[in-house]
Amino acid sequence: MERKAGLDAFGTGALLFMAVLLGFNNVVIKFVNEGMQPVFFAALRSAGAVICIGLWMHLRGIPPRIAPGTLPGGLLIGLFFAAEFLLLFIALDLTTAVRVSVIFYSMPVWLALGAHFLIPGERLTIRRSGGLALAFVGVAWAMGDQGTVPEDATASLIGDICALFAAVFWAGIVLTARTSALRRTTPEIQIFWQVLVSTPLLLLAAPFYGGPFLRDPEPIHWAGFAFQTVGVASAGFIFWFWLLARYPSWVVASFSFLTPVIAVLMGWLLLGEPVGLSIFGALALVIGGIVLINRRAPTR
Repeated sequence: MERKAGLDAFGTGALLFMAVLLGFNNVVIKFVNEGMQPVFFAALRSAGAVICIGLWMHLRGIPPRIAPGTLPGGLLIGLFFAAEFLLLFIALDLTTAVRVSVIFYSMPVWLALGAHFLIPGERLTIRRSGGLALAFVGVAWAMGDQGTVPEDATASLIGDICALFAAVFWAGIVLTARTSALRRTTPEIQIFWQVLVSTPLLLLAAPFYGGPFLRDPEPIHWAGFAFQTVGVASAGFIFWFWLLARYPSWVVASFSFLTPVIAVLMGWLLLGEPVGLSIFGALALVIGGIVLINRRAPTR
């Protein structure tokens, strides 16, 4: 696969599409949590994705085998995936999608810091560092809006912490995909490892969260589950890892800063969650950060 040094028109459109998809993602998870226990929901989604991705690989003639040297990376990326979505689904059960989104999509900060030490050629420059800092300030500003704090402040704080660590584990997934032997495999193999390893781990964790696995789900909740399984955990993640293999990770990750803004607006429009005026200032800072991160250095 040809690897791009920067962003082109297709990459811009594709990353904007993924930003919208991932922004809608948290709203759907929050909604489906009303009908399913969140950890069980995450486990069931991974199990469904194993089937969907396995069928896709069969149709494309990609054997789901363990390539030499990929076992450690596959187990690690699956562990990170399980931890990420365990914490994300719990966070969305405890606090608002607005708050979770602005914290969870701080992932590019942790990714950029990790890539600075682990990925050759992706060291932080002054300009990129400034862009990341500017975008992170925008995310933090939106997060600090007191108008988005739910009534149960303690549960909301726990949810905020879960969302933060979910972002760190998401960065760990990207770094593992780029630095381990998995980087020589296809995006399908990478995401197949994640859903395959995470399924039993999440199933084992589900009883510890407590409560019934099914919270009287209605057809609309099952529709959201199907969207999560097929559209996000299967097709969406394969496409995202394909983009990650084609473009520099800091370019792909920088567009994730658009996602919390989209998610906040969707949380407000679709879930009726409160949104403070700070979101508009945060949006300006996020866009400014993305411009700095993706601006190419002048050629001498």
